[in-house]
Amino acid sequence: MAVEPLSRQEIEHRLSDLPGWALDGDRLTRSYRLASHFAATALVVHVAQIQEELDHHSDLTLGYNTVSLAVNTHSVGGAVTELDVELARRVEAAAGGHGAE
Repeated sequence: MAVEPLSRQEIEHRLSDLPGWALDGDRLTRSYRLASHFAATALVVHVAQIQEELDHHSDLTLGYNTVSLAVNTHSVGGAVTELDVELARRVEAAAGGHGAE
């Protein structure tokens, strides 16, 4: 997978396929609100598995019934790369359409 920084235009194009995800500064971000703390915790476990498979990790925050992620690629100076987009795609699939905060 490419580890070159994406241009702002490339990022915006990729985000058009990722509802709820946004570019916040130099990071892709998304929050999910779930039905319960247990459901939110289960999503965190799914996200951890995805991150291990990709060997690419986000900042991941668990609230009572929320999960928030922020990700960029540290090895290219904290820019957004295709690795970040792939992580977002896989997390979105695992979240199963839970709404953003």
